[in-house]
Amino acid sequence: MKLAYLEDEEIIAKDVCEWLVDAGHEVKWFQNGLVCARAIERNYFDACIFDRMVPGLCGTDVLTRLQIRLRNALPPVIFTTGLDAEEDIVSVLKAGADDYIVKPLSKALLLARIEAVYRRTGAVSTDISGSKVLGPLRLDVAGRQFYYEGKRIILTELETDLAIYFFSNIGRLLSRELLGQVVWGQEPGVVTRTIDVHVGNLRRKLLLMPEHGWRLASIYRHGYRLETTQ
Repeated sequence: MKLAYLEDEEIIAKDVCEWLVDAGHEVKWFQNGLVCARAIERNYFDACIFDRMVPGLCGTDVLTRLQIRLRNALPPVIFTTGLDAEEDIVSVLKAGADDYIVKPLSKALLLARIEAVYRRTGAVSTDISGSKVLGPLRLDVAGRQFYYEGKRIILTELETDLAIYFFSNIGRLLSRELLGQVVWGQEPGVVTRTIDVHVGNLRRKLLLMPEHGWRLASIYRHGYRLETTQ
Protein backbone atom coordinates (compact mmCIF):
# COMPACT_ATOMS: atom_id res chain seq x y z
CA MET A 1 0.00 0.00 0.00
CA LYS A 2 0.99 3.63 -0.47
CA LEU A 3 0.81 5.30 2.95
CA ALA A 4 0.95 8.93 4.10
CA TYR A 5 2.59 9.21 7.52
CA LEU A 6 2.40 12.39 9.64
CA GLU A 7 4.79 12.45 12.60
CA ASP A 8 7.08 15.28 13.78
CA GLU A 9 9.37 13.18 16.01
CA GLU A 10 12.19 11.98 13.75
CA ILE A 11 13.30 9.03 15.91
CA ILE A 12 9.79 7.56 16.00
CA ALA A 13 9.21 8.28 12.32
CA LYS A 14 12.39 6.53 11.18
CA ASP A 15 11.47 3.35 13.06
CA VAL A 16 7.89 3.34 11.76
CA CYS A 17 8.96 4.04 8.17
CA GLU A 18 11.41 1.13 8.40
CA TRP A 19 8.63 -1.17 9.67
CA LEU A 20 6.31 -0.14 6.87
CA VAL A 21 8.91 -0.51 4.11
CA ASP A 22 10.01 -3.91 5.47
CA ALA A 23 6.36 -5.00 5.29
CA GLY A 24 6.26 -4.09 1.60
CA HIS A 25 4.50 -0.73 1.82
CA GLU A 26 5.48 2.54 0.19
CA VAL A 27 5.48 5.37 2.73
CA LYS A 28 5.71 9.15 2.43
CA TRP A 29 6.72 10.82 5.70
CA PHE A 30 5.58 14.33 6.64
CA GLN A 31 6.54 16.43 9.65
CA ASN A 32 4.12 19.30 9.01
CA GLY A 33 0.32 18.99 9.00
CA LEU A 34 -0.37 21.49 6.23
CA VAL A 35 2.25 19.97 3.92
CA CYS A 36 0.78 16.53 4.59
CA ALA A 37 -2.78 17.65 3.85
CA ARG A 38 -1.75 19.22 0.54
CA ALA A 39 0.11 16.09 -0.55
CA ILE A 40 -2.90 13.86 0.18
CA GLU A 41 -5.19 16.23 -1.70
CA ARG A 42 -2.97 16.05 -4.79
CA ASN A 43 -1.85 12.39 -4.74
CA TYR A 44 -3.44 9.01 -4.20
CA PHE A 45 -2.76 7.20 -0.91
CA ASP A 46 -4.26 3.89 0.22
CA ALA A 47 -4.27 4.89 3.90
CA CYS A 48 -2.98 7.57 6.29
CA ILE A 49 -1.30 7.44 9.69
CA PHE A 50 -1.51 10.71 11.62
CA ASP A 51 0.10 11.73 14.89
CA ARG A 52 -2.36 13.94 16.72
CA MET A 53 -0.05 16.79 17.79
CA VAL A 54 2.24 18.09 15.04
CA PRO A 55 3.37 21.55 13.83
CA GLY A 56 1.23 23.46 11.35
CA LEU A 57 -2.15 21.77 11.45
CA CYS A 58 -2.70 19.16 14.17
CA GLY A 59 -3.78 15.70 13.07
CA THR A 60 -7.49 16.27 13.69
CA ASP A 61 -7.43 19.54 11.71
CA VAL A 62 -5.69 17.76 8.84
CA LEU A 63 -8.45 15.15 8.94
CA THR A 64 -11.18 17.80 8.89
CA ARG A 65 -9.56 19.63 5.97
CA LEU A 66 -9.35 16.37 4.01
CA GLN A 67 -12.96 15.50 4.84
CA ILE A 68 -14.03 18.87 3.42
CA ARG A 69 -11.91 18.61 0.28
CA LEU A 70 -11.88 14.89 -0.55
CA ARG A 71 -15.24 13.85 0.90
CA ASN A 72 -15.85 10.18 0.02
CA ALA A 73 -12.43 9.90 -1.66
CA LEU A 74 -10.70 10.28 1.72
CA PRO A 75 -8.49 7.23 2.42
CA PRO A 76 -8.80 5.48 5.80
CA VAL A 77 -7.03 7.27 8.65
CA ILE A 78 -5.33 5.79 11.73
CA PHE A 79 -4.30 8.11 14.57
CA THR A 80 -1.30 7.61 16.84
CA THR A 81 -0.83 9.58 20.05
CA GLY A 82 0.50 9.44 23.56
CA LEU A 83 -2.90 10.49 24.96
CA ASP A 84 -4.75 7.45 26.25
CA ALA A 85 -7.67 8.94 28.21
CA GLU A 86 -11.07 7.67 27.10
CA GLU A 87 -12.25 11.16 26.14
CA ASP A 88 -9.21 11.61 23.88
CA ILE A 89 -9.88 8.36 22.05
CA VAL A 90 -13.59 9.11 21.72
CA SER A 91 -12.96 12.62 20.38
CA VAL A 92 -10.65 11.34 17.63
CA LEU A 93 -13.04 8.57 16.59
CA LYS A 94 -15.95 11.04 16.54
CA ALA A 95 -13.86 13.33 14.35
CA GLY A 96 -13.86 10.57 11.72
CA ALA A 97 -10.72 8.51 12.35
CA ASP A 98 -10.98 4.85 11.40
CA ASP A 99 -8.72 3.63 14.21
CA TYR A 100 -6.54 4.84 17.08
CA ILE A 101 -3.25 3.48 18.47
CA VAL A 102 -1.65 4.67 21.71
CA LYS A 103 2.12 5.22 21.78
CA PRO A 104 4.63 3.68 22.22
CA LEU A 105 3.85 1.90 18.97
CA SER A 106 4.19 -1.81 18.41
CA LYS A 107 5.31 -2.94 14.95
CA ALA A 108 3.04 -5.97 14.89
CA LEU A 109 -0.01 -4.03 16.14
CA LEU A 110 0.51 -1.14 13.73
CA LEU A 111 0.83 -3.42 10.69
CA ALA A 112 -2.20 -5.43 11.77
CA ARG A 113 -4.32 -2.30 12.25
CA ILE A 114 -3.33 -0.95 8.82
CA GLU A 115 -4.38 -4.18 7.14
CA ALA A 116 -7.61 -4.39 9.15
CA VAL A 117 -8.64 -0.79 8.44
CA TYR A 118 -7.86 -1.15 4.75
CA ARG A 119 -9.97 -4.32 4.49
CA ARG A 120 -12.83 -2.85 6.53
CA THR A 121 -13.09 0.37 4.56
CA GLY A 122 -12.49 -1.14 1.15
CA ALA A 123 -9.74 1.43 0.55
CA VAL A 124 -12.24 4.28 0.75
CA SER A 125 -13.11 5.86 4.07
CA THR A 126 -16.25 7.83 4.65
CA ASP A 127 -16.03 11.50 5.47
CA ILE A 128 -18.01 13.20 8.23
CA SER A 129 -21.39 11.65 7.56
CA GLY A 130 -24.89 11.30 8.82
CA SER A 131 -27.39 13.84 10.01
CA LYS A 132 -27.00 16.03 13.09
CA VAL A 133 -30.02 17.60 14.74
CA LEU A 134 -29.06 20.71 16.69
CA GLY A 135 -32.28 22.25 17.99
CA PRO A 136 -34.15 23.75 15.02
CA LEU A 137 -31.04 23.21 12.89
CA ARG A 138 -30.46 19.96 11.01
CA LEU A 139 -27.14 19.32 9.34
CA ASP A 140 -27.00 16.73 6.56
CA VAL A 141 -23.24 16.45 6.30
CA ALA A 142 -23.15 13.76 3.62
CA GLY A 143 -25.43 15.88 1.44
CA ARG A 144 -23.73 19.12 2.55
CA GLN A 145 -27.08 20.73 3.31
CA PHE A 146 -28.43 22.72 6.26
CA TYR A 147 -32.07 23.04 7.30
CA TYR A 148 -33.71 25.39 9.79
CA GLU A 149 -37.11 24.20 11.05
CA GLY A 150 -37.31 21.98 7.98
CA LYS A 151 -36.51 24.71 5.47
CA ARG A 152 -33.29 24.36 3.51
CA ILE A 153 -30.74 27.15 3.96
CA ILE A 154 -28.79 27.91 0.79
CA LEU A 155 -25.05 28.30 1.43
CA THR A 156 -22.14 28.71 -0.95
CA GLU A 157 -19.52 25.95 -1.17
CA LEU A 158 -17.10 27.87 1.05
CA GLU A 159 -19.83 28.73 3.56
CA THR A 160 -20.75 25.05 3.70
CA ASP A 161 -17.11 24.05 4.32
CA LEU A 162 -16.85 26.70 7.02
CA ALA A 163 -20.11 25.61 8.68
CA ILE A 164 -19.07 21.96 8.74
CA TYR A 165 -15.78 22.92 10.38
CA PHE A 166 -17.49 25.04 13.05
CA PHE A 167 -20.09 22.38 13.86
CA SER A 168 -17.32 19.78 14.10
CA ASN A 169 -15.60 21.98 16.69
CA ILE A 170 -18.38 23.35 18.89
CA GLY A 171 -16.90 25.24 21.85
CA ARG A 172 -13.38 25.36 20.37
CA LEU A 173 -11.66 28.67 19.62
CA LEU A 174 -10.64 28.64 15.95
CA SER A 175 -8.13 31.28 14.95
CA ARG A 176 -8.47 33.15 11.68
CA GLU A 177 -5.17 31.64 10.57
CA LEU A 178 -6.42 28.12 11.29
CA LEU A 179 -9.69 28.76 9.46
CA GLY A 180 -7.70 30.06 6.50
CA GLN A 181 -5.50 26.96 6.40
CA VAL A 182 -8.27 24.37 6.85
CA VAL A 183 -11.10 25.89 4.80
CA TRP A 184 -9.32 28.14 2.30
CA GLY A 185 -6.01 26.29 2.03
CA GLN A 186 -4.01 29.42 2.76
CA GLU A 187 -0.37 29.57 3.79
CA PRO A 188 0.39 29.96 7.53
CA GLY A 189 0.49 33.60 8.57
CA VAL A 190 -2.02 34.72 5.94
CA VAL A 191 -5.13 36.35 7.40
CA THR A 192 -7.68 38.21 5.26
CA ARG A 193 -10.98 39.97 5.80
CA THR A 194 -12.58 37.36 3.54
CA ILE A 195 -12.82 35.05 6.54
CA ASP A 196 -14.69 37.65 8.59
CA VAL A 197 -17.13 38.29 5.75
CA HIS A 198 -17.91 34.58 5.35
CA VAL A 199 -18.34 34.14 9.11
CA GLY A 200 -20.78 37.07 9.13
CA ASN A 201 -22.76 35.52 6.27
CA LEU A 202 -22.85 32.20 8.08
CA ARG A 203 -24.07 33.81 11.31
CA ARG A 204 -26.87 35.55 9.45
CA LYS A 205 -27.98 32.67 7.22
CA LEU A 206 -27.97 29.97 9.94
CA LEU A 207 -29.28 32.33 12.65
CA LEU A 208 -26.32 31.59 14.91
CA MET A 209 -27.45 34.06 17.55
CA PRO A 210 -28.26 33.66 21.28
CA GLU A 211 -32.01 34.04 20.75
CA HIS A 212 -31.86 31.00 18.46
CA GLY A 213 -29.74 28.86 20.78
CA TRP A 214 -26.32 29.55 19.26
CA ARG A 215 -23.57 32.14 19.42
CA LEU A 216 -20.90 32.39 16.72
CA ALA A 217 -18.71 34.57 18.87
CA SER A 218 -15.89 36.79 17.66
CA ILE A 219 -12.96 36.58 20.09
CA TYR A 220 -10.98 39.81 19.82
CA ARG A 221 -7.56 39.33 18.19
CA HIS A 222 -7.97 35.54 18.22
CA GLY A 223 -10.76 34.24 15.99
CA TYR A 224 -14.19 32.67 16.36
CA ARG A 225 -15.95 30.13 18.55
CA LEU A 226 -19.32 28.46 17.97
CA GLU A 227 -21.15 28.04 21.28
CA THR A 228 -24.55 26.78 22.39
CA THR A 229 -26.62 29.07 24.60
CA GLN A 230 -29.17 26.49 25.70
